[in-house]
Amino acid sequence: MQHDLELSTSQRTSGFDDARLKRIEAYLDDRYIRPGLLPHAQLLVSRDEEIVSFFSLGEAQADGEALAEDALFRIASMTKPVTSVAFMMLVEEGRVALDTPVHAILPEFADMRVRVSGGEDGAPFLTELPDAPMRMIDLLRHTSGLTYSFQQQSPIDAAYATQKLDVFHQLRSSDEYIAALGALPLEFSPGTSWNYSVATDVLGIIIERLSGLSLAEFFASCIFAPLRMDSTFFEVPQDHQPRLADAWQIDGQGVRTLYDRGESSRWRVPLKSYSGGGGLVSSTHDYHRFCRMLLRGGELDGARLLSPKTIALMTSNHLPGGGDLAGASRSMFSESQNAGIGFGLGFAVTQNPVTAMLPGSAGEYYWGGMLSTFFFVDPVERIIAVFMTQVMPSSAISIRRELKTLIYAALAHSRA
Repeated sequence: MQHDLELSTSQRTSGFDDARLKRIEAYLDDRYIRPGLLPHAQLLVSRDEEIVSFFSLGEAQADGEALAEDALFRIASMTKPVTSVAFMMLVEEGRVALDTPVHAILPEFADMRVRVSGGEDGAPFLTELPDAPMRMIDLLRHTSGLTYSFQQQSPIDAAYATQKLDVFHQLRSSDEYIAALGALPLEFSPGTSWNYSVATDVLGIIIERLSGLSLAEFFASCIFAPLRMDSTFFEVPQDHQPRLADAWQIDGQGVRTLYDRGESSRWRVPLKSYSGGGGLVSSTHDYHRFCRMLLRGGELDGARLLSPKTIALMTSNHLPGGGDLAGASRSMFSESQNAGIGFGLGFAVTQNPVTAMLPGSAGEYYWGGMLSTFFFVDPVERIIAVFMTQVMPSSAISIRRELKTLIYAALAHSRA
């Protein structure tokens, strides 16, 4: 398979140390692949858009087939930045604004209330009016008051689980989904706290209503075609299905079992609605193209999706009061650490590497997925990293902090 970028012929010109880059592959193999903690792994690191490291390890399928360079992966919540970009494209067209009330587009949300108490064991919820209406910015930055069932903190989380409101493949249509979600109370008044949630799924349905297209159609025509991301889908086409890696899950005792076999995957079947929060399948090289567009201020190979000012706005911290997730978050789980980390419009944003206790740059932005994938973009050092594997939940494997440390440890020449 041909790609738009090839491995740099001289890694030394990139400012990375060759020997230190090579030890990342050895580390992953020794620590995670050979002991069986991960079935496979693929890592791409680039600087100034030139690939300085790319390798594949392990087996794509349970039958022992090696992971191919063009393998496909379920990227789960790495779908969220794509949906956020799509929404901001509509903002740039003047169809909606960050302070637009959500109910202006979704009237099903007009009467949403905030839980005060109740809801346990089928008891009715006791609720009150929110202090302020939910706005579009609340969906983008996860301050909406919505939740995820796997937080397992409140009766609202339990109601989400019972009604299957945050499964990968929703059995409801988009309209049915919004109606069901709008009938449940919020965890808190919008704009007052941060809680990882289905907010980006809601954002995807707003995109559909504003554009008149399904989310799959909007992504395909407005993002994937212009960026030449020809290996990214909600539903994997038949001719691409052999590329889809198996996905695994780890239980509370650390036992790994097969979750979704590539050759018979649920990501192959037609969907009733599309998850803007977690539904995409993609390749490492495709997602790298998406990250290159972000790094370049919204443009790639002559295709401009967003303006540089919009990308700058998206990758700034929008948490209330300019705080970090350690102070604002109510989540038991997200795809981010908390201290020193803010949140923008679709991404976590590093505010203070010292407080985060990780090497990196202020202004670096990133996110990850439930199956342990992750990416980051460092606009200071102009570094992109995309990591793919297929093990859930991501909280079971601590690999992201280790990989980030190893990548920055290989950097010999800093621009900060």
